[in-house]
Amino acid sequence: MAELIPQYNEDSIRSLDWREHIRLRPGMYIGKLGDGSSVDDGIYVLVKEVVDNSIDEFAMGQGKRIELTVSDGQVTVRDYGRGIPLGKVVDVVSKINTGAKYDSKAFQKSVGLNGVGTKAVNALSTWFRVTAFRDGRSKTAEFARGVLTKEHPETDTTEPNGTLVIFRPDDTVFRNYHFIHEYLENQVWNYCFLNAGLLIHFNGRNYVSKNGLMDLLSRKTDPETNRYPIIHLKGADIEVALTHTNDYGEDIYSFVNGQHTTQGGTHQAAFREAFVKTIRDFYKKDYDASDIRQSICAAIAVRVQEPVFESQTKTKLGSQYVHEGGPSMKTFVLEFLGKHLDDFLHKNPATAEALKKRIEQSERERKELSGIRKLANERAKKANLHNKKLRDCRIHLNDEPPAKNRDEYNQRQLESTIFITEGDSASGSITKSRDVEIQAVFSLRGKPLNCYGLTKKVVYENEEFNLLHHALNIEEGLDGLRYNNIVIATDADVDGMHIRLLIMTFFLQFFPDLVRGNHVYILQTPLFRVRNKQKTIYCYSDEERQRAIQEIGSKAEITRFKGLGEISPEEFAQFIGEDMRKDPVLLSKDAQIQKLLEYYMGKNTPDRQQFIINNLRVEKDLAEEQSVTAEA
Repeated sequence: MAELIPQYNEDSIRSLDWREHIRLRPGMYIGKLGDGSSVDDGIYVLVKEVVDNSIDEFAMGQGKRIELTVSDGQVTVRDYGRGIPLGKVVDVVSKINTGAKYDSKAFQKSVGLNGVGTKAVNALSTWFRVTAFRDGRSKTAEFARGVLTKEHPETDTTEPNGTLVIFRPDDTVFRNYHFIHEYLENQVWNYCFLNAGLLIHFNGRNYVSKNGLMDLLSRKTDPETNRYPIIHLKGADIEVALTHTNDYGEDIYSFVNGQHTTQGGTHQAAFREAFVKTIRDFYKKDYDASDIRQSICAAIAVRVQEPVFESQTKTKLGSQYVHEGGPSMKTFVLEFLGKHLDDFLHKNPATAEALKKRIEQSERERKELSGIRKLANERAKKANLHNKKLRDCRIHLNDEPPAKNRDEYNQRQLESTIFITEGDSASGSITKSRDVEIQAVFSLRGKPLNCYGLTKKVVYENEEFNLLHHALNIEEGLDGLRYNNIVIATDADVDGMHIRLLIMTFFLQFFPDLVRGNHVYILQTPLFRVRNKQKTIYCYSDEERQRAIQEIGSKAEITRFKGLGEISPEEFAQFIGEDMRKDPVLLSKDAQIQKLLEYYMGKNTPDRQQFIINNLRVEKDLAEEQSVTAEA
């Protein structure tokens, strides 16, 4: 027995340098790794860490333009700030805890305060190059996975002041990574909304905002269907924009010092509470908080001195105070809304009346559903949800992290996933091959109801939907969401596609903030298996199948997977592990949910029929082209 106990002596103790530690524990620095299919995957954090430094320059009045190019997996960022001091170019990107942001006078309300950001990017890139331009001189250094490979001498330059960073994420860390344009574009827009007047030239297009958070809400909502014009309020170190829509849910975007806090934090909690109190005081009526916030779309941005975040990736604010010796976050936000929102509503009675009507409409709907909700909750308990419909995991998005290893636990929380499947065979394969720590499985029974045009009453009356939304824990909004990733896993056939659309319709109709918050994905599983005795290749398209046949040779055995249940649990483990392929369900900035659902899920229309005919013709033409190619 003693032989099984590992030796513990001086040789057991290791000291890692900064580069080794970042590469050994990347999750502590950039959150989850991923392949780029999720908005919070590490490759987007790498981009943010570099751009954040350029934003800090703009915030201090240095450089009104940033150039960002992302192409073929490589990222280029050029700003026109002051430029890194030439004698410190190597140190700033390769020595941990080195930077200017420890001087709170120079960087009072910056995001990155710990001197880690660009070092993490450097260590996690196969190639990293930094050039500083400063007062007619320039300095360049090149690295490979954090190791200095070439330090160029200082030279004269005619380039304007600023910094140029070029890097390529390490594909041994970020497997099969790819950048999704929509995610990057959303990042760029957020920078512009939070820094009015800043111009970002991203992949050949200029992005700029003149009205800050008001422009953000204009992009996120449809002015024609908003219940009242966007309310835009600005004060010292705080900016708020809000309106109410006709959609279900609660959509709040929160920011700290230019950082999008996707998991909220003290400032977002303070806004939700302060908004409710201000509305109750204004109307002198004790409205239910859920009625006041139902269908709200809002954004809040605060500036905090030396902010404290709950993890290195800065997705959740933990600061209790705006600055040392100042008011608490709760008091700060409450005093701001209590004065400025109250003043606005008194000066704009038409908006105040429209807001009141929206709250009262939500109140009526809630009361109408109260009895049904109670019965639905009882049914969910009797169904013994966690044993019959849901095979749960152990780590959930909103669990309280343990005192030890908080960063690693937070990373696992971001990886928490629920697969929504149809049928016992599919759910059985996933259940047997999943990671029980972070992956849950919910099994549907048959095709769900097409809920387009129906009221929320159906969420509670329909057994499948009732159990599903209980499993997700989203009855009262996203605060209780138990899984960061909701993955729809259906067969790759017509029925599977139909089920996929019906589930997406359910989310878009009743819980659109799940989609807007980038929580919903489609699982991609292989269509073909091509193998011989020496090698097996799984193919996700016909093109991949053709390449696999050429690689393996004429004796290849080809299997076409029609359903998830046909894939053995041993094989399935490969498709839902580190190399899992999943496509995000994205809404374009111009997408109007009700019009979208009406087109695709409403009654048949000539427009939709023509769309189907046109796309069938395209498929037919492609098939003919492939046939001709094969014959040639």
